[in-house]
Amino acid sequence: MTATSIAHILSAHVPPAAYGHCFQLWKRFPFDFKLSKGRLTKVGDFTCYPGKVARITVNHDLDPYLFLITYVHEVAHLEVYLAHGNRAGSHGREWKRSFRQLLAPVMNEEVFPITLLAGLKKHMKNPKASTFSDSAFTQLLRSFDQRQKNVVLLSHIPEGTIFGFQGKWFKKGKLRRTRVECRELKTRLSYLVPADAPIDMAQLSLL
Repeated sequence: MTATSIAHILSAHVPPAAYGHCFQLWKRFPFDFKLSKGRLTKVGDFTCYPGKVARITVNHDLDPYLFLITYVHEVAHLEVYLAHGNRAGSHGREWKRSFRQLLAPVMNEEVFPITLLAGLKKHMKNPKASTFSDSAFTQLLRSFDQRQKNVVLLSHIPEGTIFGFQGKWFKKGKLRRTRVECRELKTRLSYLVPADAPIDMAQLSLL
């Protein structure tokens, strides 16, 4: 991967005031960086195999704030891997420490709106394996994403509601930590769907 290509991606996807820091992270920990199509179950990932260049992907359709947080989240995985190999837990204390340190230079009002910054500081006291595991911070992030303001999330509708998801119809069941047990109407099979998954054409069940 060239400096020009990484610069092109970062300049188009992170807040302008965070660009320099993000570019320096790539120079400090060189890796192959790719944009991914939107994924329901994750917004970024890190992979590295012996003898191979580390690879980081981030979903292309994230708003700049979530893109930045995700990018640094994955670079923190790389830093921990370089220091500890596979001996450290994927989201253990080493990763939490690295994530806080690498994100600290951009945790300011030049990069984030003041309300979002306050929520981010609270979130980073004990960062989760997935940003979406912190429901309060997830909702705050979405409030700053114009594309998300009219989105209906599974967590917004009551139990027993019939809703559309990925071209199929489901009935919402019980919440199981961060996922909801839902039954597909056609097959009657049960699935665990992320509570913050966007849904389509929600209809109140008469059952």
